[in-house]
Amino acid sequence: MAAAEPREAARTESGPDVMSFPGEKQNPKVQDEEHAITNEKAAIQKDASNIDLPTYDAREEDHFGEKEVITDAKGLITHVLHVDDNPSLSPWTFRALFLGSGLAIFAAVLQTIYYFKPQAIYVSVVFLTVIAYILGEILAYIPRLGPVGRFLNPFPFNSKEHAFIVVMASSGATTAVATEILAAQRLYYDMEPNTGAAIFLVISSQLLAYGIAGLLRSILVQPTKMLWPINLPVNSLMETLHRDRTETSRRVKVFLTIFLVMFCYEIIPEWIFPLLQGVSIFCLVHQNSLVFTNLFGGSQGNEGLGFLSVSFDWQYIAFLGSPLWVPLYTLTNSCIGYLLCIVLFMGLYYGNVWESQNFPFMSQLLYDGSSNSTNFVTYNLTQILTPEHTINSTAVEAAGVPHMTATYIAYLITTNMGITAALVHMLLWNYDDIKDGWSFLAPHNLKRVLDPSFWRFWEARESQEDYKRRVLADPDKDPHYKLMVQNGYREVQQWWYFGVLVVAFALGMGTLYGTNSTLPWWGFILANLFAAIFILFFGAQMGITGFQFNQQPILQMLAGYIHPGKPLANMYFTVFGFNGVQQGQWLLRDLKLAQLAHLSPRSTFCAQMLGTIIGAIFDYIMMQSIVDSQFEVLTSIEGSNVWSGQNVQQYNTLALAWSMASDMFSVGARYQKTKIRVFKYINLSIILMMQWYMGWLFVGVNSSILSYFAAGFFAQLYLRRYKPEWFVKWNYLTSAALDGGTQVLVFILSFAVFGGSGTAHSFPTWAGNNGGIGAGRNIDYCMFNPANA
Repeated sequence: MAAAEPREAARTESGPDVMSFPGEKQNPKVQDEEHAITNEKAAIQKDASNIDLPTYDAREEDHFGEKEVITDAKGLITHVLHVDDNPSLSPWTFRALFLGSGLAIFAAVLQTIYYFKPQAIYVSVVFLTVIAYILGEILAYIPRLGPVGRFLNPFPFNSKEHAFIVVMASSGATTAVATEILAAQRLYYDMEPNTGAAIFLVISSQLLAYGIAGLLRSILVQPTKMLWPINLPVNSLMETLHRDRTETSRRVKVFLTIFLVMFCYEIIPEWIFPLLQGVSIFCLVHQNSLVFTNLFGGSQGNEGLGFLSVSFDWQYIAFLGSPLWVPLYTLTNSCIGYLLCIVLFMGLYYGNVWESQNFPFMSQLLYDGSSNSTNFVTYNLTQILTPEHTINSTAVEAAGVPHMTATYIAYLITTNMGITAALVHMLLWNYDDIKDGWSFLAPHNLKRVLDPSFWRFWEARESQEDYKRRVLADPDKDPHYKLMVQNGYREVQQWWYFGVLVVAFALGMGTLYGTNSTLPWWGFILANLFAAIFILFFGAQMGITGFQFNQQPILQMLAGYIHPGKPLANMYFTVFGFNGVQQGQWLLRDLKLAQLAHLSPRSTFCAQMLGTIIGAIFDYIMMQSIVDSQFEVLTSIEGSNVWSGQNVQQYNTLALAWSMASDMFSVGARYQKTKIRVFKYINLSIILMMQWYMGWLFVGVNSSILSYFAAGFFAQLYLRRYKPEWFVKWNYLTSAALDGGTQVLVFILSFAVFGGSGTAHSFPTWAGNNGGIGAGRNIDYCMFNPANA
């Protein structure tokens, strides 16, 4: 085994004690690395001297940089990352709180901007990591003169501060689904809920998920097999930035080189030469065929399937996360589903199933039956809504049942198939991983409720020594988590998360009536029960495979049958049901990130709470600004190559459609197969991912998919198997650099030239920039359908 590399220096100086959370280790003001390591060894020896406690030496788990083919989760987290820690480092500084708050605001604003883009893009945690490091190092230059100087800069910027800032910023970077319904109410219902009620709606929907996810962390975060592979580039980067420069200088240079190259390069496909977003040889050769557009086009939202197109824009290649970290199993299933999706969509459209050729090839809107292949007529929603925003069945009979595009219906079918199959797959193959999530229903645990001591939640259920004994003896626990427990980090008590859940539940119940939601109290409770169940199943799935399902369609289907004729109730049900699952998964991801960074659980709790609340507020503020300035674009079919309302459109469309489920989806209705096939295919759990990807291309920019798979298979199939030393050292660091350089530049362009600040500045028209939709063209030269304009 390669020798473990030196631990990070404590780098503290004399001066006032650093702010410390009650019950956590105080900073001992060690002077150098040698002193810190001596203290750590002494602590380990002291614990080991207790014969009742199992001994644990993290150095035996550290295999950083060893040359071998990695085959499991434990191999990854012990070869890509060092299993060592310096517990004397403290995250509790004004600097960390200040930068964490600022970046949470920044991330929330940026993520909301991305939400209204032609392709839904997530703010990369790598991007936040880079910005946090730069700002942290800048603030570390503040002179330590007097009490103020030492308060602002108590010691050099350390890895624990960095992790605290990143977790806080990442918690703010998750777009709240509640902003979707608030945007939909403005765009389609001419409603604007009270500002205070709207903000509390966003906050409560985020924190409900936080409470549920936190209660499940021992199942979904702490075990080794819950890898959460999306975190590996981030943790690899943080470790590289904070370890001794003599051992990481080459890694830092490689990261900075790739980062700067991408920063300079991305302006070309993003602004100067947008043709590079999706180069289709077929469309360049044959520019007068809508069949070619539908099959080979895909450089703009809702243009086509992008088959055999090649993208040179990393923003779109990594739109759901860098393909370099996606496990091979996930890549293989998704690639099969992608190819089947192309066959399915083309077959439905050109087979004219559901009269599909009378409507756009791809769209998320509802259409009137008077539409034809040259004139797409959107459905007039106002004619079927009562003043209370419920469905008027008599008006529906008079106006006719709305139509949906065949590709959208196919997406609903395959999503329902995939979700059902995923539940079955997790029960069959991963039951042991999730069964503890139901342990509270065991008879002996239910009896404990009758014991008065059960309700004294402020009392610890287990001593710190007993907890340490249990964790260190558990072979399934993550080595990094064992190291933290060995070093004395105190775990957050369950009642903290339960308290958050109770407060958020009360806030959510109150906002139902403050926003005229039409969702009854029992529907609110039911939505949160679905969220809790789905977080357990799909949180485990994402933690193991890196794959995330979109549960929104099936929850809107359930809401449609539970609350018929109430589209607003449907959307609010989905806010608390689907948002709970999505937000819960991101919070679990960040809990794992903090665990691999050895950030104490109590620090992580505070960072996530603060970041979530701050982010929710600024999600709402930015959504209001974008809807005000881009109202017409957001309600159009294709939008523009800069802004799109497709996410809000599909949310509203499904709410309305499922509110008329008896006329549209039930037995004998036009789209009955959308519901029936859920049960017909329930036994196809072995291809759960492939099923979802069979509807993957129903929306957005699809020209980047081929490049996505090419990059992913190169990393996970070739490098991981045949160049393991390169894979371990460079794959995740390269992924971080590509994401970081791209997103820094895209952020600048969003405000400088794309209209994020109010005014857009187009690059002059030339062969590589033909003007796009604004000029009546597709930027990849595929034939433009004027009916989509």
